[in-house]
Amino acid sequence: MTATPLHTALPPARAASHDLLAGLRLWRLATALGWLDIRLQFQGARLGPLWLTVTSGVMAGSMGLIYSQLFHLVLRDYLPYLSISLILWQSGLALLVQESCTTFTQAASSIRSVRLPYTVQVIRTLTRCTLTLAHAMVVPIVVFAIFRLWPGWPLLLALPAFGLWLATGAGLCLLLGCTCARYRDITPIVGSVLQLVFYVTPVIWEARQLGHLGGWLVYNPCYAMLEILRTPLLGHTPRPALWLVAGGSSLAIWALALGVFARCRAQLAFWV
Repeated sequence: MTATPLHTALPPARAASHDLLAGLRLWRLATALGWLDIRLQFQGARLGPLWLTVTSGVMAGSMGLIYSQLFHLVLRDYLPYLSISLILWQSGLALLVQESCTTFTQAASSIRSVRLPYTVQVIRTLTRCTLTLAHAMVVPIVVFAIFRLWPGWPLLLALPAFGLWLATGAGLCLLLGCTCARYRDITPIVGSVLQLVFYVTPVIWEARQLGHLGGWLVYNPCYAMLEILRTPLLGHTPRPALWLVAGGSSLAIWALALGVFARCRAQLAFWV
């Protein structure tokens, strides 16, 4: 492991860029730390991380049976949609936002004891979230296998969509990680806002159920981010407008994140 200087003598913007590059060079260490976090979380459990799969499977199965009856939907059409939507929201988008808030506070002991670029903690958080999502994705795969569904070539579009997810997630880790390290009240506020966004985003219901009002959903960045990954997995091609909204949101988050990180980086070790 190579100790990295903190670049305290450099201007804030330049020190932040050095931190980003140094953190990327230490990606192997960062991913190993993320994997270790998952192992420690389930240390002593017989199923280990498979508990994530079991929990997600029980939730998707029970909700699919209940809501298909409530919405008068065919289970074979609704359960694949619901299983993917729930997993991408709960184990993907919502988890990523919540973990972004604790990117630096959760690694407080490491930050105080080892001189490493803060970007290492960002990659560590992304690794943790990706592993959690990978375990949960077993559920929709099993559902698709049961109903003998195959998304076909649109599945390839999920790769750039997932790359955009990771890039946006890195920006969120910098932005929310710095902000929540300074103002601890923001973390529960973010949790409350996520609950509200869950109900106004098509996760357990479908956009077509809104009729002509469904067109307004394109202005929901969470919907755009969710849809560009969910649609290819369901065998369809996302609308170009959704890519524009998701890409624009990612750029806006990164612009804010770079400004906040450059301004707050020198104080982060004291805040955590």
